[in-house]
Amino acid sequence: MPVRTTPSGAERATLLADAALALLAERGMRGLTHRAVDEKAGLPLGSTSNHARTRLALLEVAVRRLAERESQVLSMDEMPDPAGGLASLVDGMALALHRYLTRHRELLVCRYELALEATRRPELRAFYDATGQQFQQPLLALLTAMGSPDPQRHTLSLVAWCDGMMFLCAAGAYHATQPTLEELRTGFRELLGGMLGGE
Repeated sequence: MPVRTTPSGAERATLLADAALALLAERGMRGLTHRAVDEKAGLPLGSTSNHARTRLALLEVAVRRLAERESQVLSMDEMPDPAGGLASLVDGMALALHRYLTRHRELLVCRYELALEATRRPELRAFYDATGQQFQQPLLALLTAMGSPDPQRHTLSLVAWCDGMMFLCAAGAYHATQPTLEELRTGFRELLGGMLGGE
């Protein structure tokens, strides 16, 4: 019989954060309580309170972990070298978005739960926006390197297009339909080609 070990501090923190995200996806914001996180994580009562004493602290834990998991899915560090041209950028972005839409829908639900909560909590809004910079800044740098004549505006348009696609496919009118990888390539080709004057 395997010996059950007590998780380390870092492992416990990750376990609690993942449990918080699972609860958000399953039950929504009302289902996210310290006690429910303890139960979901399979840890003694009070574990979550020791790690995140207040409701705001618990929400910040969830936002931070969501950003970590999204970075693993979207793999911003795998974005192509600008020298690869438009085709390489289109393919890299389409692959990342398709992976998110088809394998990680629960993260999208968490994203929207937390975004709505941030509209009611200014202190969470600042934290939420700061974590979002990890995706916007690399895109801004990439579009700048590829010769965008207006990288700030183009980054906003690109992020808005991706966010719109994710919302529609996770919670909106297209929730029962997922775009194919080729459809996403076509969409990115049209969008980025218009921005960058591409092929």
